[in-house]
Amino acid sequence: MNKTHPQRNGDVAPFDPAKPFSEERGCCWPCGARLCCPPRCVCVTSLLLLAAMVAIVGLAVALGLPPRSPANRLCAASNNRTGFLCDDRVTCIPASQLCDRTSNCRDGEDEQEELCGDLPHSLPTYLVFRCGNPAHWVYADKRCNGINDCGDCSDEMGSLSACPPCGSAWWSCSPVLYEYCACVPRSLCRDSIQHCTSWSDEYLCTP
Repeated sequence: MNKTHPQRNGDVAPFDPAKPFSEERGCCWPCGARLCCPPRCVCVTSLLLLAAMVAIVGLAVALGLPPRSPANRLCAASNNRTGFLCDDRVTCIPASQLCDRTSNCRDGEDEQEELCGDLPHSLPTYLVFRCGNPAHWVYADKRCNGINDCGDCSDEMGSLSACPPCGSAWWSCSPVLYEYCACVPRSLCRDSIQHCTSWSDEYLCTP
């Protein structure tokens, strides 16, 4: 004579695919103030959550949603100039291309109101150089570029800028033109025009 043994609480009934989880016998049941589920239900639920997360990430990629903005946007642009790192974490644009009404980053983050709403106060400090005259400022990549961008040469000479000596492409002298500070481009040497007060650009300098 066969005996029928009652199902213990730890046993799990065979899975019936025709029944939803809410009707599947032995799937989950009230257990005091919480819901008790056997390992099979917990596993299935975890897989469903994982699949949903993968689907969300895939949708974001398909729609071309921009990645999370980098925390630190300081980078070295061409000629080792101070730069701004775009959201793609690859493109580095010179600081002076920020807030110029042209989108130089793919998603236009270099023209956002957060950065450009109150220049220069809305810019990170590393993108700004304060001139000798506190009322004036230039973008940090303009410092030590050989050009008098501040108007008082404080971006090219003195302790504020701490620029290195004239490079090989420049000739050191006291310039005649307001445009330069302590060096003139060698390309101007021996062009029959005075660029240095000493005329050294015409008699000593070689292009």
